[in-house]
Amino acid sequence: MQTFPLTRVAGASLLALLLIACTESKTPNIPAPTPTPTTPTTPTAPAAVNADSRDYADYTELQWADEFNGSGAIDPAKWMFDLGAGGWGNREFETYTNSTDNVYQSGGNLVIQALQTSGGYTSGRVLTKNKKDFQFGRIDVRAKLPQGVGIWPAIWMLGSDIDTNNWPKCGEVDIMELRGQTPTETLTTLHYADQSGNHQQSGIDHIKLPDGSSFANDFHTYSVVRSTNQVRFYLDGQLYYTFTKSMAGANTYPFNNNFFVVLNVAVGGDFVGNPSMAAINAATTFPKQMQVDYVRYYQYK
Repeated sequence: MQTFPLTRVAGASLLALLLIACTESKTPNIPAPTPTPTTPTTPTAPAAVNADSRDYADYTELQWADEFNGSGAIDPAKWMFDLGAGGWGNREFETYTNSTDNVYQSGGNLVIQALQTSGGYTSGRVLTKNKKDFQFGRIDVRAKLPQGVGIWPAIWMLGSDIDTNNWPKCGEVDIMELRGQTPTETLTTLHYADQSGNHQQSGIDHIKLPDGSSFANDFHTYSVVRSTNQVRFYLDGQLYYTFTKSMAGANTYPFNNNFFVVLNVAVGGDFVGNPSMAAINAATTFPKQMQVDYVRYYQYK
C-alpha cells in the first residue's frame, strides 16, 4: 500500500470541512416589502334617470298618467286634496273642499269647479303629494281654462320636500297660470330662494296663442321638461321658455329634485289684482271650470 504524505491528508480534511460548511441551509434575512398605502375610493352615485336633456319628441316612454276616464270622485291612489280657506298666502277668497261638487270626473275629463256660495266661494285643489313624485322627464297637462274677473286657474308643481324644506327653498314651478280677466295670456314662473332663504323668482309672462285667441276657447297642452340644471316649457309642443341653473346665479337651485303636481282654480287674490267679492260677482258668472283631459309623465329610452 502506498503511503501519502501527512500534509496532503490534512489538506483534504480541510477541504471537506469547507464544503460541508458551504452546504448548510440558512434562511436569508431579507426585509419584507412595505405595502403601498391605498386611498379609499368614494362610490360614484348612479346617474339619475333621464338626467340628460333631449328633444321634446324623444320623451316617448309613458311612466305615469291619469286619463280621467272614470266618473264621480277622482282616483285616491293618485291624488289628494288641499282643504280649507285662509287666503293661502295670497288673500284668496275660495274654500277648497273634497266634494264632488267641486272636483269630479266627467266625460273623460277632470273638472275643477269654482262655485259661488252665500258666504263666498268653494273650489278644488288636487295634488299628487305623497302619491307620486316626479324628477327628470316631461309632464304634459292638456286642459281648457276658465276665464272671468277674479278667476285664477293654475297648473304647477312644488318640491316634494316642502314639509322639511319650507317654501321657497323647496322650489315651485308654475307651468301655467292665467288671470281670468286676461284670458288670452298665461304666465310661467319659477320660485326659489337665495342663500339666506329669501324669495326669488324668474319666468315669462304674456304667453299667447298664435291667433291671439282666449285659452278658455279650447284645450291646449301645457308641458314642462326637466333635466339636470335645466327646465324647459312648451305650449302645444312649442318651446317658449328655458331656465338654467346658471340663470339662478349664486341662489339655490332646487329644480333637480323631486316635485309633485298641483291643479287648482282659485278665486280672488294678489295674482288677479285683489278684486273685491262685489266686483267679482258683478263681472263673473259661476260656476267656473277648469277641465283637464289628462296628466301624463314621459321619459326617454
